[in-house]
Amino acid sequence: MKKVTKIGVLTSGGDSPGMNAAIRAVVRTGIYHQMEVFGIMRGYQGMIENDIIPMHSRSVANIIQRGGTILKTARSKQFMEPEGRKIAYENLKKHEIDGLVIIGGDGSFRGAQKFSNEFDIPCIGLPGTIDKDIAGTDFTIGFDTAVNTAIEAIDKIRDTADAHDRMFIIEVMGRDAGYIALHSGIATGAEHILIPETKTDIELVVESLIEKERRKKLVNMIVVAEGDEIGGANELSAVLKERIPMLDTRVCILGHIQRGGAPSCLDRVIASRLGYAAVEALIEGKHNQMIGVMNNKLHYTPLDKAVKAKQKVNAEWLKIVKILAS
Repeated sequence: MKKVTKIGVLTSGGDSPGMNAAIRAVVRTGIYHQMEVFGIMRGYQGMIENDIIPMHSRSVANIIQRGGTILKTARSKQFMEPEGRKIAYENLKKHEIDGLVIIGGDGSFRGAQKFSNEFDIPCIGLPGTIDKDIAGTDFTIGFDTAVNTAIEAIDKIRDTADAHDRMFIIEVMGRDAGYIALHSGIATGAEHILIPETKTDIELVVESLIEKERRKKLVNMIVVAEGDEIGGANELSAVLKERIPMLDTRVCILGHIQRGGAPSCLDRVIASRLGYAAVEALIEGKHNQMIGVMNNKLHYTPLDKAVKAKQKVNAEWLKIVKILAS
């Protein structure tokens, strides 16, 4: 395998806090090793449109504390087609880029795997998603910040719930994964946490709320992931209002506020560590690997396994929720 001398770095899919810290680490580690580093704007779409710019040490100054991504991000339908990927490859050849670092989620990794297999360009994936839904890593870039944003909001909502003796249903992000709901719900003492990974027993929720009403426990918080089978907060509220009309219920959907903001210390450190490791991996000749952190050590997972295997929710978490919310 020939030596990688010119690296392209891109962010793809949904943005997450810490992506800029990862970009910074890739650029400066590459420069340290006397490599040329290029930033690819707007993910795979920028690759197709040849929106590729040289990056220098000063290009990434003063970005470690910023949310979002200075390289912008987008989803590219063109890249899903062979013709689009061929155009992207031709543009990389123009810049003589012979290695890629992709910061994104499972959709981004699927694209990288396919592209690398077709054109034999080594790709290293870094898990950048607030959902923490990728196997092979204990944390994903952005998850910690998103959870802390949700916790801060839920804590404030609880003050109002307590002042008015109300039940609040808070919807957090998580179309396919319930980790934000699970972690923020446990951390804020939610009475119920509904996530896509488990079947929602609405009868059990109703019975529990009626029992709490009987005990005069009037302040209740339910945290629901947007992808739960019953639907989001509005759908759940409609069901509960019909079944328990005496409950004073309010809905709060946190939405995209969870994506933005300055990344936490944990996200900055993880992103920096992974960005550094991505360049080292390309230098060592690693091909089509996702780099994560497991048990505080770097962990390498083949891209195809990273996209096929989802993080599993440990049953113990669900037991903790049940016991602590009683």
